[in-house]
Amino acid sequence: MFRFASPLFLFFLLAPLLILFFRLRKKQDDIRVSTLEGLDRLPVSLMVRFSGLLPVFKTIALVLIILALARPQWGDRKITVSTEGVNIVLALDLSESMSAYDFKKDNKLVTRLDAVKSVVREFILKREGDRIAMVVFGSNAFTQLPLTRDYNTIAFILDRLKIGAAGPRTAIGDAIGISLKRLEDIESKSNIIILLTDGKSNSGEISWQDAIKIAAERRVKIHTIGIGTNGEAPFLVDGFFGKQYVYQKVEMDTEALKTIARETSGSFFEAGDLKSLEKIYAMIDSLEKTKTDLEKWVEYEEMYPGVLAAGLFFLLSYIVLANTRFLRIP
Repeated sequence: MFRFASPLFLFFLLAPLLILFFRLRKKQDDIRVSTLEGLDRLPVSLMVRFSGLLPVFKTIALVLIILALARPQWGDRKITVSTEGVNIVLALDLSESMSAYDFKKDNKLVTRLDAVKSVVREFILKREGDRIAMVVFGSNAFTQLPLTRDYNTIAFILDRLKIGAAGPRTAIGDAIGISLKRLEDIESKSNIIILLTDGKSNSGEISWQDAIKIAAERRVKIHTIGIGTNGEAPFLVDGFFGKQYVYQKVEMDTEALKTIARETSGSFFEAGDLKSLEKIYAMIDSLEKTKTDLEKWVEYEEMYPGVLAAGLFFLLSYIVLANTRFLRIP
């Protein structure tokens, strides 16, 4: 398989064409003589004939150097790489309670969502061969990203999630339903949903009880993660003297999360701090592995050294000949 590693340099090939265009338009200076009689019988030396090749040498040199800059490569074989991959939907809670400041990162208080972002981002970038989708939910649930192996894009979208983007409440049933819909897009031997929430289902069009029945029928495994603590959690609010922390009541339905996991052959985890959250995703990472084969081109051979050498040869030949044997003195 042939390709250019830096194809943008190919635009510079317009330069030789422009040079040729202007050269053809340029009129040659005329030499006035009294008569041309007999000039056609004058012998033309071999060197005079070869002098016309100098512009050709220069053009070839320029073209070859530009092609070398574009780095032509040849992939000499296509290999099948055996890797472990599954279809994963990350269902993330963006309800208002995710703004609680009860997690610490680098000795600083951070929101639950910020803690989730840092851990999930690392989880995403460690996966190989998996297709990952992202569903976010609050009062409603919607697809943030369909199944893809573009992990950098997933991480980019993750970093830009905002609390309250899907509404202030918690629609766990809808989140599972939308996640199941995304898993229909591409077939896989293994399909899982990682559902992360800090609340209790109190919104949505479908109950989580009905949603997990569908998941169980389709053999979709759901791992549930309850983040934060029950009781009271600190929230940063605008007070009379500026920003201040105020403790507010929060409620997480751990029994529902345990049931969701149990009925779909998944696992329930509870994360009260950043370290436990990291361990949970590391555990899920080790659990969810499935063999899959990926085809890709490898071992690209760089061809630019030979092209560059040829270009430099023509350039050097042009410089030497133009300044020695074919030197023109005005």
